[in-house]
Amino acid sequence: MVTWQTIAAWYTVAGVIAMAAMAADKAAAGRGLRRVPERVLHALELCGGWAGSLAAVYLLRHKSAKVSFFAVSWLIAACHLGACAVGASMGWIV
Repeated sequence: MVTWQTIAAWYTVAGVIAMAAMAADKAAAGRGLRRVPERVLHALELCGGWAGSLAAVYLLRHKSAKVSFFAVSWLIAACHLGACAVGASMGWIV
């Protein structure tokens, strides 16, 4: 079994890392430097950084106009939330 505190801590750390990657990508875009590939940003979301990534879209206004990126990000978030709901209902998360 996993506790909610462990899950919250994981999502917090992963979210901060994902938000930092989004901020670095935005800075690189503004300076004309090499960008962080979208597959890396989505991989960070899959590892639990979906909340930080979505927060960066709103707070930094980065990737907000790119519908395909935004849609994949929300799909990943929905999968994470669904997995937590299933885990809680099955008693795997306490």
